[in-house]
Amino acid sequence: MSKRAVLEVIALDARDAVAAQAGGADRLELVTDMAADGLTPSVETFRSIRASVDIPLRVMLRLADGFAAGDVSELVRVAEALRSAGADEFVLGFLDARGEPDLAAVEQVVRVLDGCPWTFHRAIDRAADRSALRRAVAGLPGLDTFLTAGSAEGVDAGYDVLVAEAGRTASGEPGYEPLILVGGGLRLEHVPGLLDAGISGFHIGGAARPSGWTGPVSPRSVEEWRSALDGRTP
Repeated sequence: MSKRAVLEVIALDARDAVAAQAGGADRLELVTDMAADGLTPSVETFRSIRASVDIPLRVMLRLADGFAAGDVSELVRVAEALRSAGADEFVLGFLDARGEPDLAAVEQVVRVLDGCPWTFHRAIDRAADRSALRRAVAGLPGLDTFLTAGSAEGVDAGYDVLVAEAGRTASGEPGYEPLILVGGGLRLEHVPGLLDAGISGFHIGGAARPSGWTGPVSPRSVEEWRSALDGRTP
């Protein structure tokens, strides 16, 4: 039997988290400030969400809009505070001015995560060379997922890249072992082809919110995605 696809949903607060779990989400990405494409939530928000649901939570480590690391010492402090509060999965990824992975920053942050699993987020879609980025970060402790649309412009533009990378994952190519988690302009009509290509990770944000980012996650919307990934009618 094929492995069930992973459905990750963005949650801003405990209400979102409860709704997403009710709809069938496998795990949540915790962020704040979607006007800046998602920044690190407060420790208090993490604790509130952790107390509300029992599915895995991946907490964003990103302090400002863009993909530069910024103040790495502050990133480390925030990561340590979240670890102390019980966070055990994370999301991060930093580029330098040339679009290359900022390995010094990534390694400093990863060091304080103590091997916790983490996702390299859509900074990969802004990288000067996405294959080189994968090779550069391969083997970092805990890295098990890349969140990507295949293109900075979203899944429509990056669809062929995603399919090609899924093939490289299937062939066991070094640097392509982590889960491909597709997100960024992802729509339900993309799902069948991506599943057929062997992709088993899907990430939604606005698609789970019929009222947009000013409204909450809808359990019914999440269930629609869960049903599509499971190959059944909602």
